[in-house]
Amino acid sequence: MRIVRHSDPDFADQLRQLTAPSCLFDPNIEHRTRRIIDAVRERRDQALLEFTERFDGAKLHDEQLPITTAELMSASLKADEALRQAVQTARKNIEAFSRRSLRKNWSARNAQGGVVGEKFDPFQRVGIYIPGGTAPLASTALMTITLAKVAGCPEIVVCTPAKKTGAISPALLFALNSAGATEIYRVGGAQAIAAMAFGTDTIRRVQKVFGPGNAYVVAAKRLLFGHVAVDLLPGPSEILVLADDTADARYVAADLLAQAEHGSGHERVWLVTPSAKLLRSVQSEIARQLPRLPRKEFVRRALENSGWLIQVKYLEDAIGLTNQLAPEHCEIMTRNADAMAQQIKTAGAIFLGPHSPTVLGDYMAGPSHVLPTGGAGASFAGLTVDQFQRRTSVVEYTPGALDKSLPLVEKLAEVEGLSAHARSATIRMERPGSESSVGRRTEGKRQKAPIKVRKSPRR
Repeated sequence: MRIVRHSDPDFADQLRQLTAPSCLFDPNIEHRTRRIIDAVRERRDQALLEFTERFDGAKLHDEQLPITTAELMSASLKADEALRQAVQTARKNIEAFSRRSLRKNWSARNAQGGVVGEKFDPFQRVGIYIPGGTAPLASTALMTITLAKVAGCPEIVVCTPAKKTGAISPALLFALNSAGATEIYRVGGAQAIAAMAFGTDTIRRVQKVFGPGNAYVVAAKRLLFGHVAVDLLPGPSEILVLADDTADARYVAADLLAQAEHGSGHERVWLVTPSAKLLRSVQSEIARQLPRLPRKEFVRRALENSGWLIQVKYLEDAIGLTNQLAPEHCEIMTRNADAMAQQIKTAGAIFLGPHSPTVLGDYMAGPSHVLPTGGAGASFAGLTVDQFQRRTSVVEYTPGALDKSLPLVEKLAEVEGLSAHARSATIRMERPGSESSVGRRTEGKRQKAPIKVRKSPRR
């Protein structure tokens, strides 16, 4: 890991390097992703099969892309009681949290008496990407599909990469099925996002794509925005621990190592603290704990690429740097952690105190662990159930409410030079067969018909 101290003569330069764009915005990755997308759009299933063999090592036929009912039944039989209990408990927490976030229909009357409101309908067909790689992310299945189910989405399409044998982890299949996936395909990477966006011979297109992934998956979501709706930009995992001298170095080290073990090598981990003693202790703890980890090679690669131990001068500086980095996960281990959290404005999720490790958010706390990374937290929030709902505004006016609105409508139409806009409203207040001119109001008042005076005949 790289160690940076505020006393270093090049501290400012190192911070600029630290806050440089992540791999999510690598132009080379974007170029390669664009070629994958074009191939899927043009050659559909054939391109999916070629990329599956090239990137995942699995040689498949098109009829093997969908997961079968038999495979799901087999996965269920292999699930032991501990897995069943873990999946059920996590799902219940996620469901309970999501129900509180559902948006509900509403209506009210505006100042002119018109009824206005919103209705929220579930997307009818959504696509969810579940990363594969070196770890079967059963938790991500729960953190995405469960939200779609709570929102009421009837068709939930899942794409996830297969192993070289063409198989998918039985534990992952069990979680996918338990959470409520209606279709599952063994397709990974940017090609999976393109397939859900455009549709292929086997996979019908979806309305919106959700889920985390590697830099190629995130690049595909950015490039396909507009062809399909997307949720956010959740790429390789990140954690920032903001700590003072009260923090336990063992906990800090363990949490940094945990988020570095996913396996892409692009994970980013930061400790930001004004305590020189804590920084040294965390460095020692990482050296002590790392060799004991089964996935130590993955962890070591991530730490070498994007692992930082940063000593700032004041805690206020730590807060400023945290907001600049906009980390996916932000753990606060300081005095008055609640007060500190109020000053963090860009984190995907905040974990307060020494007994709230990020892993609880990863697995079972309730909020979805699908969160923005690569600095996107400055603009995006994490995945919530309302993102599976489609908002529609609803407007209903009575003749009386319309009449009260006409002066305003006509004036705004006059200013914009759009007379047909005004006419579309005023025509509703005319008697059938009337040949009134387009504008029936002058300076906000309805013109009155001239009074005809009958002249007396001359004597």
